[in-house]
Amino acid sequence: MMRSFAVTLAACFTLVGLAACGNDDSSSPSSEGGNASAAFKVPDRPVKAEVGEMEGKLSLVAWAGYAEDGSTDKAVDWVTPFEKKTGCEVSTKTAATSDEMVTLMRTGRFDGVSASGNASVKLMAGGNVVPVDTKLLEHWADLDELVKNRDYNSVDGKMYGAPHGYGANLVMWRTDKVEPAPTGWDAVFDPAKAAKYKGKVTGYDDPIYIAEAALYLSKAKPELNITNPYELDQKQFDATIALLKENRPLVGEYWSDYTKQQAAFTQGDSVLGTTWQVIANLLEADKVPVKTVLPEEGATGWSDTWMLSDKAKNPNCMIAWMNHIESPEVQAQVAEWFGEAPANPKACEKTSDKAFCETFHVGDTAYYDRIKFWATPTKNCRDDRGDTCVEYAKWVQAWTEIKG
Repeated sequence: MMRSFAVTLAACFTLVGLAACGNDDSSSPSSEGGNASAAFKVPDRPVKAEVGEMEGKLSLVAWAGYAEDGSTDKAVDWVTPFEKKTGCEVSTKTAATSDEMVTLMRTGRFDGVSASGNASVKLMAGGNVVPVDTKLLEHWADLDELVKNRDYNSVDGKMYGAPHGYGANLVMWRTDKVEPAPTGWDAVFDPAKAAKYKGKVTGYDDPIYIAEAALYLSKAKPELNITNPYELDQKQFDATIALLKENRPLVGEYWSDYTKQQAAFTQGDSVLGTTWQVIANLLEADKVPVKTVLPEEGATGWSDTWMLSDKAKNPNCMIAWMNHIESPEVQAQVAEWFGEAPANPKACEKTSDKAFCETFHVGDTAYYDRIKFWATPTKNCRDDRGDTCVEYAKWVQAWTEIKG
């Protein structure tokens, strides 16, 4: 499944930009509305608390591979069973970036969206999605606590949708080219260590990559007091950017196309850098000698949530879709097709690969405690530093300078 998906999903894997993509106009959450978290305020939107008759249609904005109807692969179809069961005819607009996803949702033409990281925060802050009473979610009790009521999908105890799936960004290396085996981000970001592989180090082509360097510095330079890689004050941010600029000559390429990284490691053009487990799996299937590690400093990662539009014309069909997509059977299909951990651990009993959940560390709390899921960098540091952190627009500007 993953092999056939690699080709069709290449464009989607601007996915890692989910938490970082976005234009300058939407980088800072709206201040409209009432009560909210320490970082941003949200408009007052009524909680979706009841489900009525199905409307007969459902319009989604989704990442490629999240709403498969058999058109990509006849054997991969969880949309058709949903349509037959509910009578809700599904149409899906595939989004290639988080920014596109937010823009589409703000048109009011779609009922729901599979949002991640700063996409979900922007939508909540802009009042573009509404909270959902979890009593409407049939599988809520079964979902991993890791993805429920998080900063990126809830505000003041109100849950904005149904968790979908999640994953981590890892360090990958060619075992025949790199030694000793890396244990942390120092292999990538310590210029003295990475210099050995000059021109063959790789990183993700997105401003969110700045957070990976910040995680490294949180351990390498504890005097900076970095506790959250998305909440960097000016001193912390400047130190991180300086490191990335120093590291730049060692980087052969920054990748955003998932198949290009696969090709680069296969050909030996890249031998060390950040990756996702699904890419490593594909390389290993091709007998390319690679291994991955969750860096000892921790890592960033993504966690996606299905959200209901505040202007949804078919809200009841959207709630039905949330219940369908969170069922163990469908969660297993999506997770294996896409290459991520399912939000519902009961999916592990349904996967065709019985080692799948072990590979993606489902239920491994210690593993995911070390992951900082993508979030929107804002001026508010969410601590006693107040509005002294560097907002996302400046991350974008800095990233452009780093790449040169």
